[in-house]
Amino acid sequence: MILTLLAASALATQPAIDADTKARIDRILAQTPLVDGHNDLPIQVRGRDFAVDNLAAGADDLHTDMERLKQGRVGAQLWSVYIPASVTGDEAIRYTIEQIDITDRLIAAYPETLAWADTADEIEAIHASGRIASFAGIEGGHQIGGNLAALRQFRKLGAIYMTLTHSATTGWADSATDDPKHGGLSDFGRIVVAEMNRVGMLVDLSHVTEDAMHDTLDVSKAPVIFSHSSARAVGGHPRNVPDSVLQRLADNGGVVMVTFVPSFIENEIWAYGAMRDAEEARLASLYTGNPDGKAAALAAWDEANPRPVTSVAKVADHVEHIARVAGHDHVGIGGDFDGISSTIPGLDSVDDYPNLFAELIRRGWSDENLAKLAGGNFLRALRGAEATAASMADVEPALDKPDMED
Repeated sequence: MILTLLAASALATQPAIDADTKARIDRILAQTPLVDGHNDLPIQVRGRDFAVDNLAAGADDLHTDMERLKQGRVGAQLWSVYIPASVTGDEAIRYTIEQIDITDRLIAAYPETLAWADTADEIEAIHASGRIASFAGIEGGHQIGGNLAALRQFRKLGAIYMTLTHSATTGWADSATDDPKHGGLSDFGRIVVAEMNRVGMLVDLSHVTEDAMHDTLDVSKAPVIFSHSSARAVGGHPRNVPDSVLQRLADNGGVVMVTFVPSFIENEIWAYGAMRDAEEARLASLYTGNPDGKAAALAAWDEANPRPVTSVAKVADHVEHIARVAGHDHVGIGGDFDGISSTIPGLDSVDDYPNLFAELIRRGWSDENLAKLAGGNFLRALRGAEATAASMADVEPALDKPDMED
């Protein structure tokens, strides 16, 4: 079958980085902080004792630890403050505060490696000190519980961005992986975007529909980001960014931070996932009341249908497509490490970012454009959001109304 052949043919070994290329990458990332837009470590370590479970090095069950962050030359990390989309209302606000607290304790546990940042200038200063600048990112508009006061307080607690939805459509914004209800954003959704502009919180358009992307670009006064999305023209998954949106980023100043989610990168992996989900549902019906039988049957299916794999080169294809359509000023990196169940050979954990830079160097990328990809573009977008907030200093906070929805 085609998927099985892909699995066999794509297992190419990632070429070793030669000394000259490594020196070039080191020089670029010493001058410009590598900013990763999305890492889900905080939800993975929920309930852990950081001192006991030791995230300094060798966290074998994770994609992230402090030593590998250093090896990957990470200069700034946007830590995802994720909660399930099924949690809404006041409970979502409480859960989000708990996740921000976990992020805060994680940063405090490793002061020699991590430090909170709040501005682009602080990112550069922390990077110059040899540490990794850290922010929180709210991964879903459901997390504010329909309450603009919660949005404002999350910003004060260190959240630099908010993704307008996660996997489910909210009362005010359509999710790319759920049925749409609003044709993009509702009127309250537009108020949320304006309030994010006012308080200097980046609007993250990963997870939303194409219509919601366009609605946001119509109303946002500040640059937007996609904290972990790739190019839909290369990988057709609805979580990726279509060319119609990429073509507008130059006017907005926004950045698509290319993710390493295998099903977003390779269409065959996306199709495989759909087939496996269908098989699991079929087996659940056949083996009702017999979980061991279901597990054995699914394991047999997995053995007969090996999961396809993709490559660093295919990730580079996404990067280059975005650079061609939107421009080199509008692409960045958002790996989604510790938020994915499988990885790409050569991009298996946070120490592997140099492999992507080496691939782009083989393709002829200049130091200037590599520095933009690494973090220069994100820094410019963040400074744009800071300038927008400063220009709105005299604007009164938007007020919640009784009919506002989660």
